[in-house]
Amino acid sequence: MDTATETSGTQQGLAGTAAPLPTAGTGTGTGTDTGLGPATGPTAGDTLSGRSAVTTGLWGRAEQQDFRSRVRGALLGSALGDALGAPVAALTLDAIHEAHGLAGLTEPATPSQGRGQGQGRGQGQGHGLNHGHVPPGQGRGSITAATQLTLFTVDGLIRAHVRRDTGAWHPPTDVHRAYLRWAATQHDWGPDERRQDNGWLAQQEWLYTRRDPARACLTGFADPLLGTPDQPKNPTSLDAAAATRSAPFGLLVGWESALVLQLSVECAAQSHGHPTAYLSAGAFAVIVHGLTRGESLDSAVQRALGLLGARPGHQPVTDALQRALAAVTLGAPSPKTVEALSPGKDHAGLSSHPGRDAEEVLAIAVYCALVAENVAHGLRLAVNHGGDSTATGALCGALLGAQHGETALPAGWLAELEGRATILELADDFALEMTQGPALHGPSLSSPGWLTRYPRG
Repeated sequence: MDTATETSGTQQGLAGTAAPLPTAGTGTGTGTDTGLGPATGPTAGDTLSGRSAVTTGLWGRAEQQDFRSRVRGALLGSALGDALGAPVAALTLDAIHEAHGLAGLTEPATPSQGRGQGQGRGQGQGHGLNHGHVPPGQGRGSITAATQLTLFTVDGLIRAHVRRDTGAWHPPTDVHRAYLRWAATQHDWGPDERRQDNGWLAQQEWLYTRRDPARACLTGFADPLLGTPDQPKNPTSLDAAAATRSAPFGLLVGWESALVLQLSVECAAQSHGHPTAYLSAGAFAVIVHGLTRGESLDSAVQRALGLLGARPGHQPVTDALQRALAAVTLGAPSPKTVEALSPGKDHAGLSSHPGRDAEEVLAIAVYCALVAENVAHGLRLAVNHGGDSTATGALCGALLGAQHGETALPAGWLAELEGRATILELADDFALEMTQGPALHGPSLSSPGWLTRYPRG
């Protein structure tokens, strides 16, 4: 079993507590360096549609290094969990045991030949959905649409901060535009070199392949109309595909947690309009936010519960998180305990899918992260059940990665992770934008290369 033996800074395995990061308006960074640029983001009282205030948290060198490690950890951890769970996402627990032994899936596996439908590039043959698998013949560590969309979420958030220089500030619009760029990868054969405003991420050719996207994502981003919580897309969609792309919202450590919730909910409603789906995405982002700022997982969950209480339709998500917290006291972790977290409750007449509805996926991921002995143990527990193993793995990986940083992730699994170089580069760009944005595209300084990667248009 892989163990998280390599640590950095103040991290001490999974039991360690990293130094807290500077937060909005506190100016309490402990580093001695100066002039590295403030954290930026909206403070309490601002709205997502209005011009936000710039926070004054001081980023010293130690804080920047810790933040970058957590950003890398969250994005790589999410991708690892996604890739680990993909080959078994359509299997029952009995079928997983039959295929992989009584211990279940313990290492990244090659997608099974003959399972699911082949998915060619762009509009090629086999352009259909395959219900939980990457295409047969793909290697170990292959990611799904969950990771693709997570990367485009990061891209949208970076571009929202860059575009603020023009006086425009509406992050949901920038994130939605990023999702439309992702949608193009699902039907185009490759990058459109004529579209210079697409930016760097949309030029990554390996992303132009369909990897089991949720139908709600395909239909939600099929046109430029922006869905909102008041006028949502797909109001009956209950799956976790909105949550699996929402970890990046939690990495906005300069934002107040209430605004992290609001932004993630607004962006989730662009494809998933059921309150359970978009509030699960929002709660997940708030938990990641707390972990990235140095809180314990239990404290981060409690913060999310406190914010959910004021939201209409929160009860299924609240109940699921409370089940996850209570399950920690039930003895040694096991697949049986995991499956008990997904009773498949009725959603006002909508058909329920145990272990696949958003709030149950969130509960499983939180529970597995709470009881994890190390990252590999937590991810193994998160994918060995009869629910949506891709989603539970992705959420659990993001939680553990944000909490403990990249060096806690299993090195052997990282070595085989598809797209690792792109994920790392994007993570570092996000950390750079959040900590030193004014030096990249401020009123007195500007990097042409940065604006080519992340155009203002």
